[in-house]
Amino acid sequence: MKKIAVFASGGGTDFQSIIDANECEKFCEIAYLVASKPQIGAIGRAEKHGIATLVYDKTTGESKDAFYERVAKTLKDDGVEYVVLAGWLLVVPAAFINEFEDRIINIHPSLIPSFCGMGYYGLRVHAAAIEYGVKVSGATVHFVSADVDGGAIIMQRAVEVKDDDTPETLQARILKEEHVMLPTCVKWLCQGKIIKVGRKVNVLQ
Repeated sequence: MKKIAVFASGGGTDFQSIIDANECEKFCEIAYLVASKPQIGAIGRAEKHGIATLVYDKTTGESKDAFYERVAKTLKDDGVEYVVLAGWLLVVPAAFINEFEDRIINIHPSLIPSFCGMGYYGLRVHAAAIEYGVKVSGATVHFVSADVDGGAIIMQRAVEVKDDDTPETLQARILKEEHVMLPTCVKWLCQGKIIKVGRKVNVLQ
């Protein structure tokens, strides 16, 4: 059984979608939740399900680089093979990515390469999509590279942008897709079904 660590920065609904799917069909061991700050909702979800947590708390004086080094060592020492970014708002440094090359995936709430990269997160993504006037938006699961939101794409799903949408209503509809997409991609990853060659990703059936 492959071990994974899930990184989250907020309420943890994407994290919960992985927990729920894994309880229905055991495809991995969720060894750790890594949280970008104390007292976020995702931590409560981890505690409820007996999942260990690693927390970045800037009030302790720990630098982000030191935090990532600590997390990388802990995960590798414990045999964690895959890292899943599920609403993670801190930029992941190249050194950490190199430690888990082609073993980190992320979900982003747009159809990459639209509305992605530095500064595009949370409701900002949906506000930008509405302001631009696109007719469809959606979500993307992709591998993580040093280029923010620039890694090879694993899965995308489109969601209609309605005339009366607000960032909040569009976010809610896209989240429903995220909660299906992310657990599916985690399962495929842990089952060895995702084959990446350069920027091309195929899924074995």
